Amino acid sequence: MATKLTGTIRKSDLEGGLWILEADDGFHYQLQGSVGALHDGAKASITGKVERSMMGIGMSGPILSVTKVEIL
Repeated sequence: MATKLTGTIRKSDLEGGLWILEADDGFHYQLQGSVGALHDGAKASITGKVERSMMGIGMSGPILSVTKVEIL
């Protein structure tokens, strides 16, 4: 089931770098997949599937498998 979340994009340098969405709902999601050309601090709407059974090395919250990115 696809979920659409809006928030602020953050870049983490942990383990070579990963992208995090600080969602407007107060949760953090580790982004995985087609993230496109993101930049730290961008406001974005991300569509994807929250993978609650997966864990990532970033330990920043659930993994969000991205299918679409819209920079706002």
